[in-house]
Amino acid sequence: MKNLSSLLAGRRKNQKGATVIEYALIAALIAIAAIAAMKTVGTNVSTKFSTAGSALT
Repeated sequence: MKNLSSLLAGRRKNQKGATVIEYALIAALIAIAAIAAMKTVGTNVSTKFSTAGSALT
């Protein structure tokens, strides 16, 4: 009985570690997507301001 309970306890511990890694990967993917979106928006805003600045001069 001790062997079975220690085996099950070990599996629970391994699953917790895997869950943390999965959450970290998801957070990293979200961060990469956010950075890419902000870079695109920043480029578009910069273009709009350049166009507006050229129209004013």
